[in-house]
Amino acid sequence: MRNLPNLLTLCRFLLIPLYILVFEAGYMRTAFLVLLVAGLTDVLDGYIARSRNLVTPLGSMLDPLADKSMMITVLLSLVYSGMISLEAAIAMFVREAGMIIGSAIFHFRGKQTVPANAMGKLTTVLYYVAIMLIIFELPLAELYLWLVIAVSFLTSIIYIVQFYKLNKREFERK
Repeated sequence: MRNLPNLLTLCRFLLIPLYILVFEAGYMRTAFLVLLVAGLTDVLDGYIARSRNLVTPLGSMLDPLADKSMMITVLLSLVYSGMISLEAAIAMFVREAGMIIGSAIFHFRGKQTVPANAMGKLTTVLYYVAIMLIIFELPLAELYLWLVIAVSFLTSIIYIVQFYKLNKREFERK
């Protein structure tokens, strides 16, 4: 935890309760701003880690966990407030929880994990746009959200294929 990228990741975890407090108080735009700050710290920590060769195994595991935790928090707040349908929330939750649980299981079993890639980053940006459309109550927001959910499942399939290729020799030995 002693490098800047990991500290920024820790800050993202700390932004989760702040998001909840602001959202619960009814300050939707401020809640979205907190979410944007979390997204910016994600971009910044990744850039610093790669450009300064500060990538660590801990950071590689905590970074996506912080992202997924924030997304699940936002998801729960949106469904709780009735801003998105329960079906959309379940689809998003299944995907996010599956990614967290799968990554954790394989990480602790010593398997190589797939680092974030362009598709994953694109999916995150698309989710941020969907959340913005929903919070600002813009037309077709939930339809757009469903399109992003479809893209996110496609991204998950790509990650699974990459994970298998990365660990293929280990799977073939068993």
